[in-house]
Amino acid sequence: MMGLGMMLNMLIWIVIIGFAIYGFIMLIVKPFENKSNKALSILKERFANGEISREEFEEKKTLLLER
Repeated sequence: MMGLGMMLNMLIWIVIIGFAIYGFIMLIVKPFENKSNKALSILKERFANGEISREEFEEKKTLLLER
């Protein structure tokens, strides 16, 4: 019976450490993902408002998606 408790305890710690590692990775990766999405949404908004032409939109969109 003691072996089952120890295995369960080890499994719980593995899950906790896994979540901690996942959270740490997301803290590092997330800010870099949002920059291109934010820029693209601003570009779409400018196009929708008529501030830029279709050609400018396509050109800038291509540049953003290359990065």
